[in-house]
Amino acid sequence: MPHPFIYPKSWICPLAAALVTIPALAADQPQWGQAWSRNQVSAERGLPDFFDPKTGSNVLWSAALGTETYSTPVISGGRVYIGTNNEQPRDPRHKGDRGVFMCLDEKTGALLWQSVVPKREEDIYHDWPKTGMPSPATVEGDRVYLVNNRGQVVCMDAKGMANGNDGPFREESALMTPIGTNAPPQPIQPGPLDADVLWLVDLTKEAGIWSHDGAHSSILIRGDFLYLNSGTGVDNTHRKIRTPDAPSLLVLDKRTGRILARDREGIAPAIFHNTWSSPSMATVDGRELIFFAGGNGILYAFEPLASAPKAGEVATLKKVWRFDPDPTAPKEDVHRFTSNKKESPSNIFGMPVFVDGRIYLTGGGDWWWGKNEAWLKCIDARGTGDITATNLKWSAPLGRHTMATPAVADGLVYVTDSMRFLHCIDSATGQELWTHELRGDMWSSALVADGKVYLGSRRGDLCIFAHGREKKLLNTIELVSPINATVVAANGTLYVATMKTLYAVKATK
Repeated sequence: MPHPFIYPKSWICPLAAALVTIPALAADQPQWGQAWSRNQVSAERGLPDFFDPKTGSNVLWSAALGTETYSTPVISGGRVYIGTNNEQPRDPRHKGDRGVFMCLDEKTGALLWQSVVPKREEDIYHDWPKTGMPSPATVEGDRVYLVNNRGQVVCMDAKGMANGNDGPFREESALMTPIGTNAPPQPIQPGPLDADVLWLVDLTKEAGIWSHDGAHSSILIRGDFLYLNSGTGVDNTHRKIRTPDAPSLLVLDKRTGRILARDREGIAPAIFHNTWSSPSMATVDGRELIFFAGGNGILYAFEPLASAPKAGEVATLKKVWRFDPDPTAPKEDVHRFTSNKKESPSNIFGMPVFVDGRIYLTGGGDWWWGKNEAWLKCIDARGTGDITATNLKWSAPLGRHTMATPAVADGLVYVTDSMRFLHCIDSATGQELWTHELRGDMWSSALVADGKVYLGSRRGDLCIFAHGREKKLLNTIELVSPINATVVAANGTLYVATMKTLYAVKATK
């Protein structure tokens, strides 16, 4: 049956990346997850364990969003970026179902500019109705990188149109004007509240992907290169791969958008549903590696691109190793297991998290189409070739399905599953220390910050725990509207996005 796409995320030099384990106190949060490692941990301090939207207690500001918000907020350069839909338009020129990417003032929550992108009309499975703009942004300096709802990678000016329409891209009017049955009488012309797009790459046309449900990609920046999951997947039957040669992992030039490199591991034919997981990166034994979980349920390590290929060429990323978290699962003709809740391939939604030489990875049966089985794996990140039989440190069972990216701090791993449980697991042994059952499913990930664990549920509850080996629930805040985005901490402020409202929360002195 039809289902909505609802998924749960600055360049620093390689030497700094190897040394940094947590972001600096009172810092921006320019991408989903911590630095290259993608760990859901923050060094922010003085964060509240309570706020009340009704009285305004500890609420710095709140901003109305659309009606469906799945994008984790990103904070950089005095601005807050978040994706939503257009069910509560900020600009009457933009009517109907759209993807909306908002840039808000960090101090007040006021709208500075927005990118409003029409839905794809060829097939609703390319861009599921009402889901808006699910991808989180990645910001570096005055450049904002995003994979929008149409599967286009865009680079935008952080100042929007405030400093004019910078090039080389000048087709903002065509980008924001619907075509086909939803076309307005006249093209929409860019105004002061619209995004200034600097360059755009259409992954469907230029990389040969097949979008499914919608894009959810968090771009990783290394030097002049952007690393991103392509979002290629099955067609509307959920049983056929229309573009079997499509890439799963791509590298683009951050200055121009030119496609520089791709994987050639033959992943696409074995994609069970879609390519959801975004890449991470770390230095292992003095060697930089890109970690990527494909839509075929396999975790890969690639060498990062050393230099751009010649004009007109697309390089092949060199694989260092592969790890199969579910080696006994079906590998051939995988779509015959669609809707089989007992046997199926595994799928991976969360990002691989690197901490102290190990990768922490969640996965299991696809939420809608796969088996009722999920797990958290701890994997030694060293080695070459097929490391499946040698590098598993431990495996911990989770309930039915999971979309979480792990949060690893002080020897503990926090991870959620679809049976409403938050798990606290010993990172060295995989032993479960405690669990807590929330009142709603969790499609977001936990955040560890300031000695606390923050976690939102689709029932609309924000639960706050004490970070530690013994369970202590500090507070449950009922926000009514579902929470699908991961809570973010930046510059002494907590950002909590429900489906309809973004809250900036700060402790009152």
